Amino acid sequence: MKKLSIIILLLICSLSSNAQLLRFGIKGGVNFADLEGAEGTKMKTGYHFGGLVEIKLLENLSVQPELLYSLQGADSDLDDFDDVDYNYITVPVMAKFYVITDRLSLEAGPQFAFLVNDNVDFEDPSTFDFAIDGGASAYITKNFFVQARYVLGLTDTTKEAEVTNRVVQLSVGYRF
Repeated sequence: MKKLSIIILLLICSLSSNAQLLRFGIKGGVNFADLEGAEGTKMKTGYHFGGLVEIKLLENLSVQPELLYSLQGADSDLDDFDDVDYNYITVPVMAKFYVITDRLSLEAGPQFAFLVNDNVDFEDPSTFDFAIDGGASAYITKNFFVQARYVLGLTDTTKEAEVTNRVVQLSVGYRF
């Protein structure tokens, strides 16, 4: 155990000493969310914000885990039902391939989401949501970026129906 701790410490120190291998950042933006399979719903505008770590593996390949707070759900067209608000802590883990080195990247990967709050009284919401994400990032400067991403939910948001999340995310961010 002591040897493992020393190896991890040395790895962290070596990554930290070369800032090009490990970069931290923050991001936030707007969500356009809906619930696939739910009748009487339309797109809801929400938001997301949080932090990220980009770990450079190769010249044009990185892994970017993120920790985000995300408001999703759908607006209701039905008079009898309120809008659906799902508040998640999401953990996307994106593989980023730079089409243009340090300027334009395509990204894809899994997302793990944990429900922290909802306003749903009529059904039993699932507390975990698994999704596949895909998108692109453009770096305006070395540090400032814009991003577009599509989140395709693969697990049901409720235990009573086959309803999944669909989210388009537009973000701005800053890497340190």
